[in-house]
Amino acid sequence: MDVFAYLVAAWVFLAGCYGLATSRNLIHAVGCLSVCQSATYVLLLAVGYRDGATAPVFSDLKPGARPVVDPVVQALALTDVVVGATVTALLLALVVQVSKRHGTVDPDELSELRG
Repeated sequence: MDVFAYLVAAWVFLAGCYGLATSRNLIHAVGCLSVCQSATYVLLLAVGYRDGATAPVFSDLKPGARPVVDPVVQALALTDVVVGATVTALLLALVVQVSKRHGTVDPDELSELRG
């Protein structure tokens, strides 16, 4: 059961990468990047999970009496969510500007962006 969460994270990441590679729409590409980033949430939570552990709140327990989950990994996952939402919003704003300027969201039709 320990490997299952890592396999799910790998599958979600590969599904996002496949969608990104086959995308013919910039909005779809941004969505696929968000799916790739959601694999990092699963990976971080799988790293911090401990079987039979409780929340890291020591109100009535002596420290070291029971196993607890790692709160640093949970904080990193929450930070990852905030950064992911910000990056997605920025990329969608850029797609809107590209659509206004060039009239398309198909990356093949954006000839001015080629070097």
